Amino acid sequence: MLTVYPACFFKEESGYSVIFPDLNHLATCGETLDEAMRMAVDCLAGYIRWCRRDGDIIPDPSPMDQIDLEAVAKDVDPDSPVGEAFVNMVSVDVDAYAKEHFDKSVRKTLTIPAWLNTAALEMNLNFSQVLQEALLAKVQAR
Repeated sequence: MLTVYPACFFKEESGYSVIFPDLNHLATCGETLDEAMRMAVDCLAGYIRWCRRDGDIIPDPSPMDQIDLEAVAKDVDPDSPVGEAFVNMVSVDVDAYAKEHFDKSVRKTLTIPAWLNTAALEMNLNFSQVLQEALLAKVQAR
């Protein structure tokens, strides 16, 4: 199922800033318009996925013709002129995108001492599970 939201694209010196006014001014950017669009899709998919997971209320998207670029620009930076900007709809199948980009497993090759391998095999340990648990503990301890 597609999720579609309007996004404001603002041309800047170093590329494009992208703002989703309906989603608490969720923002991303890209050096080129193509990269900004890819980043907007990724940003939208991640935001919607985490809102669903956390049980947060997700507002309905505004019609594209009701987005006021000047008002959005002033909300973000009251002192900057609007410049080159446009509104575009950004769409993503959140579940399919998450499966491909967020939940996708990657294969890692590692080396451990032979005695540790033997001991772990004797205990019928699942190497992937043990590694994931250890990495999660390290990452969460940061």
